Amino acid sequence: MTAFTRFLTGVFLLMSVSSAYATDVKTEKALFAGGCFWCMHAAFEQLPGVTKVLSGYSGGTIENPTYEQVSTGETGHIEAIEITYDPAKTSYDTLLEHFWENVDPTDPRGQFCDKGSQYVAGIFYNTPEQQQAAELSIKKVEERLNRKVATFLRPAQPFYEAEDYHQSYYQKNALRYELYKKGCGRDEKLEKIWNKS
Repeated sequence: MTAFTRFLTGVFLLMSVSSAYATDVKTEKALFAGGCFWCMHAAFEQLPGVTKVLSGYSGGTIENPTYEQVSTGETGHIEAIEITYDPAKTSYDTLLEHFWENVDPTDPRGQFCDKGSQYVAGIFYNTPEQQQAAELSIKKVEERLNRKVATFLRPAQPFYEAEDYHQSYYQKNALRYELYKKGCGRDEKLEKIWNKS
């Protein structure tokens, strides 16, 4: 075996190990609702340890709903985001903390300028561990705000990915997104809630 052949063999072995390691990375999912999924998508997509965020719908009565159907408020679906994350790099508790920082937990009618059952805030849990962590986080938020929260907690239900134009909307339509977000008063309300509590 020549030196070059040994070199190539080493390269292939290294590539095989790297490939095997990449496929062994265990990810988990979190499912949150926080009003407009454009804003929630933007809030989570850049977090360390988050590998993927999808905007979509959950909690309703029909399969594969469209945005037009969900926006009527008649299907029972809620705008939500499905987060895929690496638990070795971030924890579910960290995701919960970030969730609370991006919602108004006191509003039972929706979030910010978006009102209706499809815009309420909530946590869908996938495991008993997620349920326990979410229950504890709700208790902490209620103590911090000195009031009951309107944010729901329920078992995860089927998640349906929204239409492609909704995915990473804040990047695809940056100007329109910023105008919507500012007009909705989201940042101002969040600052008022969390900086005063």
